Amino acid sequence: MDAELLLTVGSILLLIVFSAFFSGSETALTGASYARMHQLDRKGESRAGRVLALREHSETMIGAILIGNNITNILSSVLATTVFLHFFGETGVAYATLVMTVVVVVFAEVLPKTYALNNSDRVALAVAPAVSLVVFVFSPIAKVVRAIVRAILSLFGVRISEEFGHSEQEEELRGLIELHGHMVELDEEEVREERAMLRSILDLSEVWVEEIMTHRRRVEMLDADDSLDDLISQIMKSPYTRLPLFKGDHEEIVGVVHAKAVLRAVKGLDGEALETLDIREIASDPWFIPSSTTLLDQLQAFRARREHFALVIDEYGAFQGIVTLEDIIEEIVGDISDEHDVAVAGVRPQPDGSYVIDGTVTLRDLNREFDWNLPDEEASTVAGLVLHEARTIPNVSQEFVFHGFRFKILRRHRNQITLLRVSPETRAEEEKEKAETSQLPDGS
Repeated sequence: MDAELLLTVGSILLLIVFSAFFSGSETALTGASYARMHQLDRKGESRAGRVLALREHSETMIGAILIGNNITNILSSVLATTVFLHFFGETGVAYATLVMTVVVVVFAEVLPKTYALNNSDRVALAVAPAVSLVVFVFSPIAKVVRAIVRAILSLFGVRISEEFGHSEQEEELRGLIELHGHMVELDEEEVREERAMLRSILDLSEVWVEEIMTHRRRVEMLDADDSLDDLISQIMKSPYTRLPLFKGDHEEIVGVVHAKAVLRAVKGLDGEALETLDIREIASDPWFIPSSTTLLDQLQAFRARREHFALVIDEYGAFQGIVTLEDIIEEIVGDISDEHDVAVAGVRPQPDGSYVIDGTVTLRDLNREFDWNLPDEEASTVAGLVLHEARTIPNVSQEFVFHGFRFKILRRHRNQITLLRVSPETRAEEEKEKAETSQLPDGS
């Protein structure tokens, strides 16, 4: 009898080990990094391939693991009950329940799952071969259980899908981007720039060219009716290599002049008079694109046409502005400046922590530069956002508070907001409270 008891106790301990294996395997395989497993599989790690294969049929995998885990837990509890009945009689049932609950929770659930949660990739690679065998053995039962579960859920109108849709995958990726740098000590500025770049890549298909284009009011243009000498002077003074060419009216764009093309044409005169050149013959044909084009589509179009410059028109064919390949690249990597760029004063930080901002500064630039979250769905510029939220044309010195910021109108030209002061609301409230406190009489 002693030998039988020892064998039973040994079986209980072995079943507890199996239960711990199943519990830890479930946590590790569901928590392992899919991207890291995919990368290891590409490098030839066969165990990573097994992990991916199990994850592809996660419902079957979890079902098989749960079946194995429940079998071991139930069997170990039955065997433990027989042992305690032998020593304590009928009260052994209560003792067996208490002891097995503590043992299973601590050693077969919490302990293995805690370890697997903190070492999910390593544990997943280690247990993948054994779990594959378990899934193979229990998959017929798991499939039956899965069919029963789906049938029951379908009665309540619940549909189960093992795969994420495109939107869910994108949201998961955006979540990983926001978590970047939270768990390790990294340079805050570097992390912020990396997050902005990664967000911008995902946003390329959701941002229209009209949101980043240079508006027509700020576009330098050449008049085809000017003399060639005047045109060359304008080209030499301009910081840009490509300039739109219009004739008669700014809406009538007849070409795009490239500075190098003009220089080549002038060099090829061989002593002939400068007036013999026709600027329209030097200019290339204009390329018009609709303002509703996404940045991703336009980037692909630039690559396909080997172009760097496009003219943006609205739905009525009216000229709206220009967009360049550099504009799109800057949406990803941030501002690119060279020795010919003109520093445009758009945002001026103030000593009190506020910012004086031109109304034409885009919300995307502000969000990227200061890691703000101003919504850009209804407006593309900071002035447009104020107009959208205020639902009226504000007066100078009027203030508004929304989206966690205080906006004060500093300058207005006709119906256009040209200059604003923007302060984070918390800072603005602190300054207001400080001002009110300073006005209190002494002793109050």
